[in-house]
Amino acid sequence: MKLVYVTLGIISLGLGVLGAILPLLPAFPFLLFAAFCFGKSSQRLHNWFIGTKLYKNNLESYVLGKGMTRKTKIRIMVIVTLTMAVGFAMMHQVVIGRAVLAVVWLFHLYYFIFRVKTISQ
Repeated sequence: MKLVYVTLGIISLGLGVLGAILPLLPAFPFLLFAAFCFGKSSQRLHNWFIGTKLYKNNLESYVLGKGMTRKTKIRIMVIVTLTMAVGFAMMHQVVIGRAVLAVVWLFHLYYFIFRVKTISQ
């Protein structure tokens, strides 16, 4: 089972790194999943991951329960909005798909605006 977690963690970390570089791929959920997988696979991998700059810049304050900086929250909301807008545009004939995306997008905005605490830098 540890091998499965390591594999999923590496894949998720790779997608998170791509998400930090590419404007249409969200980094946050992949990095959060990588942290979970590495934490389950081995303490050594977990310690390595939480020591990376990528983790410290995007997840550390959130995982510690402090919240996120305004800049991080805005970056995540903009990237997810752009990503979902592409999907929304591509589903011009799928009304139910558009409705589901709209509801998910609204919940995403609600969560980051009202449920994730904003901290100063």
